[in-house]
Amino acid sequence: MDTIQRYRILVKEVISAYAQFKPSVGQVEVEVVFDDAQDHYELLHNGWSGPHRVHGSVIHVDLRGGKFWIQHDGTERGIALDLVDRGVPHSDIVLAFKPPAMRAITDFAVD
Repeated sequence: MDTIQRYRILVKEVISAYAQFKPSVGQVEVEVVFDDAQDHYELLHNGWSGPHRVHGSVIHVDLRGGKFWIQHDGTERGIALDLVDRGVPHSDIVLAFKPPAMRAITDFAVD
């Protein structure tokens, strides 16, 4: 199996694990979006909490140039660590939600 195929499987595993947790407040659905054609992967919350609309990305990861680009991470631990735990090298993970100058001082890839 080539790297990109393996990475597609890994990102789906990580997002699917987080999708098992339903928000404890409100009538909120958990949705996963897996787009292998464009290499976009998301976990979304969608619904209502009392009179307030809930809609937004909890996790958003793209695969670009053979690397995970974490566009948004609303998890407590950080999905980058979940990927590392599954054998992904730090050099294949970009914390895209951080400014490029800040990425340079992390243990992860800059781009």
